Amino acid sequence: MARPLRSARLRAAALTLPLVFFVGVTFIAPLGSILVRSIHEPQVADALPQTLASLEAWDGTSVPSEDMFRTLATEFRLLDEQRKLGSVATRVNRLESGMRSTMLDTARALGDADPDSWRDAMIAADPVWGEAKAWLAVRRAGERFTLRHYLNAIDLDRDASGNIVAQPPDRRIYLPLLFRTLGVSLVISVICLILGYPVAYLIANASPARSNLLLLLVLVPFWTSLLVRTTSWIVLLQNQGVVNDLLVAIGVIGDEGRIALVYNMVGTLVAMTQILLPFMILPLYAVMRSISPVHLRAASSLGATFRQGFVHVYWPQTLPGVAAGSLLVFILSIGYYITPALVGGRTGQLISNMIAYHMQESLNWGLAAALGVILLLGVMLLYLVYNRLVGIERMRLS
Repeated sequence: MARPLRSARLRAAALTLPLVFFVGVTFIAPLGSILVRSIHEPQVADALPQTLASLEAWDGTSVPSEDMFRTLATEFRLLDEQRKLGSVATRVNRLESGMRSTMLDTARALGDADPDSWRDAMIAADPVWGEAKAWLAVRRAGERFTLRHYLNAIDLDRDASGNIVAQPPDRRIYLPLLFRTLGVSLVISVICLILGYPVAYLIANASPARSNLLLLLVLVPFWTSLLVRTTSWIVLLQNQGVVNDLLVAIGVIGDEGRIALVYNMVGTLVAMTQILLPFMILPLYAVMRSISPVHLRAASSLGATFRQGFVHVYWPQTLPGVAAGSLLVFILSIGYYITPALVGGRTGQLISNMIAYHMQESLNWGLAAALGVILLLGVMLLYLVYNRLVGIERMRLS
């Protein structure tokens, strides 16, 4: 009896292997790569091994010795010949502004020369080499494993003594952007709940034919490209768009007073609310259709008004749907990228747009990975709170 049972379990496990492989390749492996990139950056350490070894004994305040200048100049020449100096200089420049041009100009100025004093030659090429901050930037950039990306992601940094300090006010951009993302996600969740609750109630309490028609209308947006839906809002909300033309036609505003509804936060809120509204309606509908109308009639027969019956009888029973829909909309809002990028303008951008910028333009993948990990931890924390307060087993989507 044990052998057939064991064989059945093995066959069942074998059937799950394709799914396990798919999840591992498409989710676990990329997630692991992001986690590694957020703390591991070996490029500078591999490019300047001798310089970094000599900097280990440096006190961090005085001008380095002649041997350290010679070592750095020698490795600069080698990297310049291999056409790798630009990549290394870019990474050092992230820690000390201006170091990219300093390193490239120094390599060109030195050329094939063999000066009597490498210190004088490099300082003549750029006086910044006579300051400790340039060497500190090289040493910090050469750390193979570092938490500086996480510090930068929350607008912190380390000073020359290694203490954690706040970034200068003009460089504090990530925490405000993160708070803006959380605030926008919360506002969109509330708006979707306000708009979606009556719609879900109407669908759940309509006749079968009308309920199917209304549900079909809710599902229609899923059959339309996200890019098409987003760009359509540009047509509707732009200064010469349909909405402004309608307001001018009915006399609400003058032709000179057209309202800016796109390329700002208003455009982001409107477009994302329309796109995410079905994710609120469907969980609410799934819960509401399981609530018997007898409950409200019983409350009414006991003397309760409709408002009292709704507040004390109906609303508490729909809370799992409210929580599930809010959780879905909030989590999806946090990671939205295309819609804010197209209709958000400068003031409507979210943290996901900054992650995309570092991945595609600045190529600072370590910082992008750190921002992504922080978002992931926030989502996991939200999931744990939901599971503690409501219970994930009570989430119903259909």
